[in-house]
Amino acid sequence: MLNKLAFRNVKRSGKDYMVYFLTMAVITAVMFSFNTLIFSEDARKLFEMAMLMEVMLSLATFFIVLIVAWLIHYMVRFMLEKRSQEFGIYLLIGMKKAEISKLYMRENLLLGLVAFVVGIGLGVLFQQILMAIFYSMIRLDFHIHLEWNMGCFLMTAGCYAGCYLLALFRCRRKFRKMNIHDLMNSRRQNEEVKESREQLKKWLLPLAILFIAWFAVFLFTCKSWDSGTILFFIIGLVLTIYLFYMGLSAWVICYVRKKGGAIYHGDGLFLLRQFASKVKTMRFTMGTLTALFLLALLGSSIAFMFNDYQNKILEDKWPFDVQVFNPNPGYDFESELNVLKREADVEETFVYPIYENGTNQVNSYLYTHLREFGSEYLNADQTPNQKKIDENEEQVYCDFDTYMGLSDYNRLREMIGLLPITLGENEYVIHLKERVYGQIGDFSDALYISGKDGERLACAGYYTEGFSQDGHNGGDYVIVVPDAVAEMLKPYYSEMVAKLDGKVPEGLAGKLGAPELEKLAETLSEAEPGEFNLVMEMDGGSSGLKTGMWMDYLSYLDEGKFCTGSDSIVVVCYAVLVRDNLIPEVKYMLCSLMFPLFYIGLVFLCVAMTVLSVQQLSDSAKYRFRYRVLSQIGFGRGDICAIIFKQLAAYYLCPAAFAAVIGGTVAVFVGENFNFYTGARTSGWTYFFVAMALFFGIYAVYFAVTYIGFKRNVGDEEVPIGQPHRKELLEAFNRYVGRFLHG
Repeated sequence: MLNKLAFRNVKRSGKDYMVYFLTMAVITAVMFSFNTLIFSEDARKLFEMAMLMEVMLSLATFFIVLIVAWLIHYMVRFMLEKRSQEFGIYLLIGMKKAEISKLYMRENLLLGLVAFVVGIGLGVLFQQILMAIFYSMIRLDFHIHLEWNMGCFLMTAGCYAGCYLLALFRCRRKFRKMNIHDLMNSRRQNEEVKESREQLKKWLLPLAILFIAWFAVFLFTCKSWDSGTILFFIIGLVLTIYLFYMGLSAWVICYVRKKGGAIYHGDGLFLLRQFASKVKTMRFTMGTLTALFLLALLGSSIAFMFNDYQNKILEDKWPFDVQVFNPNPGYDFESELNVLKREADVEETFVYPIYENGTNQVNSYLYTHLREFGSEYLNADQTPNQKKIDENEEQVYCDFDTYMGLSDYNRLREMIGLLPITLGENEYVIHLKERVYGQIGDFSDALYISGKDGERLACAGYYTEGFSQDGHNGGDYVIVVPDAVAEMLKPYYSEMVAKLDGKVPEGLAGKLGAPELEKLAETLSEAEPGEFNLVMEMDGGSSGLKTGMWMDYLSYLDEGKFCTGSDSIVVVCYAVLVRDNLIPEVKYMLCSLMFPLFYIGLVFLCVAMTVLSVQQLSDSAKYRFRYRVLSQIGFGRGDICAIIFKQLAAYYLCPAAFAAVIGGTVAVFVGENFNFYTGARTSGWTYFFVAMALFFGIYAVYFAVTYIGFKRNVGDEEVPIGQPHRKELLEAFNRYVGRFLHG
């Protein structure tokens, strides 16, 4: 009996809650497809850092489970309130609370089970799309195949079932406390809109706007942020988001009370009253939806930043097919050359030294002028703290300035397709990162580069092409001098580069003796700044490295020959660089950040849109009478459709627009700083607009579905009449309602 009734009720209410059903199916599909990356054996075999993707996606899943649990709880409670009179009648005819509770739980479990089955089916399709995107991003081939993993299925089912059971358990407790009176009056109580102290509450709106403006100004003008300031603004933004809607509804109510001009024009009064009533009764929910929209926009914007970085910067960052560093200035790279000849088709190789002259004037200038370092290397009187510079604890730069001979420099330029340069006997150039040059410009006046006879060389310019300057050809920079001057300098360390023909073998870096990942961003590595972690594979010497070479590394590191450059956010330092091995690995690391951000953003957006859609579709039955009255006073079908569109647009755009204002401000700030620290050149606005395009693409789908469903529900009982005197009737209706509202 209960099973048949539950099935009939689900079938009957399916039309109103179809958006909720489809959203749960899509969330299941997305969750299943992303969980595939956690349990995929193929993905685990790709890189040593596979655990990073698993950890980040598991962390994202934790937050997603929380928000999906909130959605299910909200929808279960919402449906309970909508059907409260029905359940009250069940009690009147003799059904027990326990039976009604079981009935309701079975209905929701049935709805959830069907959504889960459909979602798993969609998840198989989403899995193939996601894996194809993933392999494409890390520049590896992907062949479509079904990858069914029981761990993936169980994790998806466990998260889904946990959310449902938790929500239903809380709902069951609510059933036990309700009686016939509460059930029969529940819906009526929800429709009541109590207006009190609206004149005072309306000031919350300008206060919220002022706080947002203050936050934006402070964000772009404050030079340093401490934890207290960050916490203050986070708490302030959370309060502002919720208080904004309290002030907005009060402002609209006061505007109507004061007989604002808009209420006497067309459908102004109707729309304003509808909007104020909805915002007032849902202000907490609207605030929560705004927060979800905000997080979705920011997550997507940051993901697009990393995607832009990996597509534009990585290709320039490491221009050589192979590059190997050795701290011994006399090292011959015989072992590495033998490995290259055995494992790959070598087109050209070149071994060269990097020089130093015992000074660190360029290092001192960069340490004291780059914004990345702030005042860390400055004394209280803003003069350089030379003692701290000489200690060089961070090892962003080597202990001494790095030099290169002109002939070596031109040979390297030719290997990567750049034109050679010429220098006079008394000239030099500086090759440095474009990001650094864009920040400090020409600083040759602060340098004294000595020639053969001790005379000062003149700076002939700067070059900023990608030149492998994260510890190989210097850190951030290298000074290029004539060969005659270079011969007078002291060799500092050795470098070997190679140009390969054809496809680079996988794992070539490991065979060349590259250690495991030696230094990543501080947030992704246990190493402290400046540590150089080496891992030697005990494989019988297959790497071709001499045992003494490892001792050379460890001993020469103490002499300050290791540096990383001043890049932040994404920092990768290897002693051995194999371009086609390294770029996929770094892309994998970046995907470990991007995919969870897209994952969270997509689910948060769908959850928020579901709440908006279901609220309106469920209320459409209540609005039938109101739209029928409009029809009876002269509104045609086209006019009513236009009013419905305006009503839904205001309701939908309010939380989205508010989230876009806050999210746009933060996204532009983060984007500009991301560009500053990584060298990316895309405007911060671009990241935000791309995220907004994705956001409103999904937004438009939900809006269209809601608009069509709402119009169908309202139109079922429309009573169309002719158009004569519509304007006069509407103005009379507005005057009557206005007098009624104001006594």
